Amino acid sequence: MTAKATKTRIPHPRPATQSEAEFRRWTPEQVVEQQLLPYSSVRTLKERCYRRVLWHHKDGGRITFTAEDLRRNAEMGACAPLSA
Repeated sequence: MTAKATKTRIPHPRPATQSEAEFRRWTPEQVVEQQLLPYSSVRTLKERCYRRVLWHHKDGGRITFTAEDLRRNAEMGACAPLSA
């Protein structure tokens, strides 16, 4: 037996930082289901990605979207309001 007592460390939960949220990836099915982009069908969304109209990633040959991709796509469709 050892004479010293060992302290067990209790891990404290880390708060989720914004940088960890940036690693989240959405599939085209999730984007259409959650209405993150203004497309009503998965096929239309995928075809726009194949034509390189939308920002996306091809992770292992699969189309995925990051938070930054969704922001960039939203900015592309934004238009200024008309003045009265």
